[in-house]
Amino acid sequence: MSQIVSSSPQAPHDVVVRVPDSTPSEVAAAVERTRAAGADWARRPAPERAAALSACAETLAGAADEVAALVVREVGKPVVEARGEVARGVAILRYFAQAALLPEGDVFPAADGVSLLHTRRRPHGVAGLITPWNFPVAIPLWKAAPALAYGNGVVLKPAEQAPAVALRLAELFALPEGVLTVVTGGGPAGAALVESADAVSFTGSTAVGRRVREAAAARGIPVQCEMGGQNPSVVLPDADLDAAARTIAGAAMGYAGQKCTATSRVIVVGDAEDFAQRLTAAVEALSVGDPADPGTVAGPVIDEGARDAVVDAARRAAGRGAKVLTGGAALDRDGFFVAPTVVTGVPDGDALLTEEVFGPICAVQPAASPQAAIEAANAVRQGLVAALFTRDLTAALTLAPRFETGMVKVNAPTAGVDFHAPFGGDKESSYGPREQGPAAKDFYTRTVTVTLTPA
Repeated sequence: MSQIVSSSPQAPHDVVVRVPDSTPSEVAAAVERTRAAGADWARRPAPERAAALSACAETLAGAADEVAALVVREVGKPVVEARGEVARGVAILRYFAQAALLPEGDVFPAADGVSLLHTRRRPHGVAGLITPWNFPVAIPLWKAAPALAYGNGVVLKPAEQAPAVALRLAELFALPEGVLTVVTGGGPAGAALVESADAVSFTGSTAVGRRVREAAAARGIPVQCEMGGQNPSVVLPDADLDAAARTIAGAAMGYAGQKCTATSRVIVVGDAEDFAQRLTAAVEALSVGDPADPGTVAGPVIDEGARDAVVDAARRAAGRGAKVLTGGAALDRDGFFVAPTVVTGVPDGDALLTEEVFGPICAVQPAASPQAAIEAANAVRQGLVAALFTRDLTAALTLAPRFETGMVKVNAPTAGVDFHAPFGGDKESSYGPREQGPAAKDFYTRTVTVTLTPA
């Protein structure tokens, strides 16, 4: 049987786990087992499902240190962020445990004046979840928790780089057998899940997301895809420049820039060179090193290819006349470490201004006016999140709605989202209904209209 090996990015010789590379037939069989188990789960009263999710939350809270340590080891997330992610996972489970008990439909006036015309919500059946490695606790849970709360069975296929965390979560949760199944594997396993599940939620690259949505649409099943961003932070002259520089440094370089919400471009109205120097100082003040050290802000990137992508992006831009103010090179140490990188003078059309590198690198570019900054911010195919830094309330209220993104932050980092609010982007960043919060019910259930007429 073919296997997938998950190794620690800070110590590539450290094999975290070896797991099967599931075949399409094995994935299809797992879906059928979950479909059978899920049918009973869907019939259980909502309070029973809520209690089960509450129990999962308490179990995860009790194992928080263990799971956070596994996250650090398997994906190189700095330990402070890893602990925060586990705490977020606990909160997500608790939130959807309660959400399962909220009203599930509406009552409408009946044409005859006596019938009860109302709507109910029904689960789809098996929710196929395809998740990335960078948030191995939070993203699987913000998909699985609502799917389970509303009565679906779940088959989860984690990224090849993070199977150990997913498997440990499944071991911890005392759910009925077969209701939550983890299948491990690469692209063919993910494709098989799309071909057999009753609804699919995907987070990953734009190229793969496009194939997922096309395959799901061909089958006529619900699908949502979150496919990353090329996120701008716009800085106006009246902003607290030092505070903005520190905030953007963390948003661009925290967890080595490996977040779909990380800042990729910094668009400055005013003295862009002065702000670039402030940002460089803030970036150089960040601690880079062992992710198990509580002081570390940026650990390794996930693998050699990710490290090379950052170095190549900086080298290519420099070759076209850009200036690398800091970073741009791999670090001489074990593991896949690369120095956080700030680049200025990037020529128009360079990929650094249009494509997501998914690493600790950002470009600073000038804009002649706030309107020009907004136009530059929107001049990409992606539209996940944008940030605006200003102390002018009028500017904030006027400019924020002009970003072509699903989320806008004012005087706050692009990175980071609230699990109880809708999450998603515009353009090529997202497809389908929003994730998280009350929006999750719209995706993981279908509406049934019922007319009850007296005999």
